[in-house]
Amino acid sequence: MRTAKITRKTAETDISVEINLDGTGVYDNQTGVGFFDHMLDQLSRHALIDMTVRADGDLHIDDHHTVEDVGIALGQALTEAMGDKKGIMRYGSCHLAMDDAQVRCALDLSGRPYLICNLELPFGKIGTFDTELVREFFQALSTHGGITLHIDKLHGFNAHHITEAAFKAVARALRDALETDPRKADAIPSTKGAL
Repeated sequence: MRTAKITRKTAETDISVEINLDGTGVYDNQTGVGFFDHMLDQLSRHALIDMTVRADGDLHIDDHHTVEDVGIALGQALTEAMGDKKGIMRYGSCHLAMDDAQVRCALDLSGRPYLICNLELPFGKIGTFDTELVREFFQALSTHGGITLHIDKLHGFNAHHITEAAFKAVARALRDALETDPRKADAIPSTKGAL
């Protein structure tokens, strides 16, 4: 089973993340940040990763530490659950449409973190959620998950739709990259022999 449980406790947050990469998209995410929980639910459901997240953060300051630290812990959990990455497809991509928004994601589970995030969200807030935290989450996920991650908005004017399309596109790309390659299930997908 490709599973992992990560706990991360700092002076700012107390977080636990539990995932199963071979799940069905069952989720139970409670961070205290409503819109972010909704996005984590989308990530779980569309990647078919079972996910339980608990976060107790310094929300009296703002949502930044909670969102970033969940990204760190989730990236660490992905790294642990993938193990040596034997048999995975490694690459994934998705063009995803949601109403006015179309977002493209391409990723490589290379072990080499790099983020390109061109979402150009038109407003600073979605409800009470700071839209700049979308990039912070994906930066933390990419860095600690060892993911080369490219996310680009092609169209869109509604910040909620753009953000949700981004999370869903990343989820679908992750789903493809984590699938077992039926022709090379016993091999690491690299000419180096390691990822």
